[in-house]
Amino acid sequence: MRKNLEVIFLPDDFGDIELDSLEAKLNVKLLQYTSQPENLIAMAAKLTQSDSTIEELLKKISEKDQAKFIGALVDIGHLSPFEHAYYTFGVEGISRACSHQLVRHRIASYSQQSQRYVNYKNLKFIVPPEIAKDEQKKKEFLTECLEDFRKYLKLVEEGYSEEDSRFVLPNATETKIIITMNARELLHFYELRTCERAQWEIRNMAKEMLKFAYATAPNLFKDAGPNCLRGPCTEGKYKCKREIPEIREEFEELKRQTG
Repeated sequence: MRKNLEVIFLPDDFGDIELDSLEAKLNVKLLQYTSQPENLIAMAAKLTQSDSTIEELLKKISEKDQAKFIGALVDIGHLSPFEHAYYTFGVEGISRACSHQLVRHRIASYSQQSQRYVNYKNLKFIVPPEIAKDEQKKKEFLTECLEDFRKYLKLVEEGYSEEDSRFVLPNATETKIIITMNARELLHFYELRTCERAQWEIRNMAKEMLKFAYATAPNLFKDAGPNCLRGPCTEGKYKCKREIPEIREEFEELKRQTG
């Protein structure tokens, strides 16, 4: 056994379990995205006001950098052409509490690991950072999660369906999900979920997704993030305690990291 590693002792079903092995870590991957998204968006926007053929437009678009034009579309709020560009992400290491928030973004497609059909043999859990700061509380938290998992396994062993047995699993249970959003919805998603007022877990996930999207289309996502990147805070009396220049610097650094 590795040194200096906490161990949880649960008799009967589990034996000795290393504490670190139970904690899921956020992992975001960009699986697919529309090729040359900025050119496609520019072409779609220009088509609406041009009598050129598709081939003529394609040639014009490919011969000229579209950065300025994309910026103008963002500035005037003409975002319907952005819906032609799609991004698909694979995400693991998030909790069921997080995924319940995520799927409220309805202009998107989701495929999530099903607790009805997956017969879990091993589970991991998400530990909130405030709890993780205290090693003893973290140990207690994960012990409780394991106890819930033990109850789940016992119900399945007794012949109850996974569909019914899952009701004892905690919100901290890890899930995996594939997400597809168009660029317009992604901008809206980033606006809401990278804000300091968003819950910490979905905020961390949104920032990771933003890094990938920005790398593929920096002109399209150059101002992506909370409202305060582009103007004053819109949260009124609920605004966070951070200063706007500090937040803007954070997102500038986040986007620099993708270079």
